[in-house]
Amino acid sequence: MIRFRLSATASRLALTVSQASFAAEPSGCDKFKWDIARERAALMAADRQKRESGVDLATVPAAGLLLTLRPLADAKLPNAPERAPKDGTFAGAIRISGTPKAGVYTVSLSAPAWIDLVQDGKILKPLAFSGAIDCDGIRKTVKYELGAQPFVLQLSGAPEAAISLAILPAE
Repeated sequence: MIRFRLSATASRLALTVSQASFAAEPSGCDKFKWDIARERAALMAADRQKRESGVDLATVPAAGLLLTLRPLADAKLPNAPERAPKDGTFAGAIRISGTPKAGVYTVSLSAPAWIDLVQDGKILKPLAFSGAIDCDGIRKTVKYELGAQPFVLQLSGAPEAAISLAILPAE
């Protein structure tokens, strides 16, 4: 009886903590820190190019991509993710030979995932981050300062085997 009460109490506590952390995230498209209309449109476009993880691209795509991810063990990421992904999640990477010009770019995703952007052998630190739940088509957008040289975009911890992404010059 005591074991059952402890188990029930622990379950209620875990549920409460889980709900509290989920509730702490902003909800709705109007909760992003900057206008996301262009990024959201790119992520939801019907003509997004479908690409497999591991693809090499000559330049930053002008439109959104639908990237096929793999289970982490099969993803063959070129660099260890900066944040350890949960078991059962998906990962992938794309290599881009360069940007049309150096500057600030947004990397936007349709679903939750960790982003590692690697240039010159270093994981770049984001300049800014914005995200919200309950916004159809977009989950997060992150700003990075990119040079014109090649870089690798790695995603990890994604809940599904495909994700829409867009890399666009910041406005």
